[in-house]
Amino acid sequence: MEKQTMMQYFEWYLPADGNHWKKLAEDAAHLKELGITKVWMPPAFKATGKNDVGYGVYDLFDLGEFDQKGSIETKYGTKDDYLAAIEALHNNGIASIADIVLNHKAGGDYKERFHVLRMNPDNRQEAISEAFEIEGYTGYDFPGRKDTYNDFKWHWYHFTGLDYDALHDVTGIYQITGENKGWANQDQVDAEHGNYDYLMFNDIDFKHPDVVANIKDWAKWFIETTNIAGFRIDAAKHIEHDFIEEFIGYVRQELKSDLYAFAEYWKDDKDANLNYIEETGNQIDLVDVPLHMNFYQASLAGNQYDLQTIFDGSLAKNRPEFSVTFVDNHDSQRGQALESTVEEWFKPMAYSLILLRQEGIPTIFYGDYYGISGEFSQASFQDILDKLLHIRKEHAYGLQTDYFDHPNCIGWTFLGDDEHPKGLAAVISNSDAGFKDMSMGELNAGKTFIDYLGNHTDKVTLDENGWGRFLVQAGSVSVWIEE
Repeated sequence: MEKQTMMQYFEWYLPADGNHWKKLAEDAAHLKELGITKVWMPPAFKATGKNDVGYGVYDLFDLGEFDQKGSIETKYGTKDDYLAAIEALHNNGIASIADIVLNHKAGGDYKERFHVLRMNPDNRQEAISEAFEIEGYTGYDFPGRKDTYNDFKWHWYHFTGLDYDALHDVTGIYQITGENKGWANQDQVDAEHGNYDYLMFNDIDFKHPDVVANIKDWAKWFIETTNIAGFRIDAAKHIEHDFIEEFIGYVRQELKSDLYAFAEYWKDDKDANLNYIEETGNQIDLVDVPLHMNFYQASLAGNQYDLQTIFDGSLAKNRPEFSVTFVDNHDSQRGQALESTVEEWFKPMAYSLILLRQEGIPTIFYGDYYGISGEFSQASFQDILDKLLHIRKEHAYGLQTDYFDHPNCIGWTFLGDDEHPKGLAAVISNSDAGFKDMSMGELNAGKTFIDYLGNHTDKVTLDENGWGRFLVQAGSVSVWIEE
């Protein structure tokens, strides 16, 4: 079975030049060579403006086709460019994953009047006012699209709350009142801030039957239009898990039986992640936030971090079949609200811990592969990632044996299989130069191994039983393969 490896093909600070889809299409053959099997694409929908990364979503039915919000194309290009990029990926055997933003809508077309309660931002269950009337930009009629593809119009009663009172020009968290209104049930969303249903903009009310019907109509149109292979669900902990379970079930039963789905459930909590998988019917993978946070903490702590615990609390350790592992992404990169950027010295080690392991689906971050420019610039790790991807594709097979027996120096081996007989031995140190005595099995007895990453120039010759002393430099990683 082909190893699954994903690339997140965007970062927050990409130029808004409308060329990103074209670049992806041109890059598809190269991604195939690297062993990439899935590409997570940024949100393709018309957002608040051309500079919007896509999470301030305005119109799900506009993929860069209509003159709305100041342009026809999105930050990444036109609808035709988007469809061409998906086709290029599919022609290279790569699954296209759409980042879908269902939690909220932004950039309403006109104001409406309705009643709200002002809520305590630290405890969204606590009202700090009586009901009063405000104006909000909750009316959506998508004038540039003129009912093409869908004629549904959004109004205030399709939302649970918003963050701006246009009548009094005041920001806050406002819960919309009325029949069947209010936040999602407490057990359906994350409990942070009392009830984390509300995140931003105009929060969509998944209790409203017309809303659910419209989202299903959109999913049918979107899948038929794009031939997309999968969904990445944004802001999952703010959406009722019953809706997520029912929605993914509907898509797979009625529209696309082999749809791949994973969700951004940003919670550094083992039990919360495991519970969410169960609550959504064991249907979707999750980004492995606990593992990312372990990497982040390890990169800050240096030799004070116990590498034996690097997988503790992670999905990779507890439910690997549901784990989408990553080092950094657009949320964790510098300058973002969830900033938790792994320090650059540790990134090669972190990537070896996801790419050269059998647990989870590892994800390469565009910003790590191609670099990041501007105020929050970062160098490219393309050279090291190319080598790790090659090793993953050719050597990370067979029995995986861990040697996690020292707080500052850990290692593991793959012994290979019939189709890929040449395995690997990986060693990581977050302190001084060191070594790890590990077995490559009797079939490799007497063979000589070299560090494919080039961090160590010595060679290792295995003894008559297949054991060797595999070396590593201080604060580094070495991956040893047969010479």
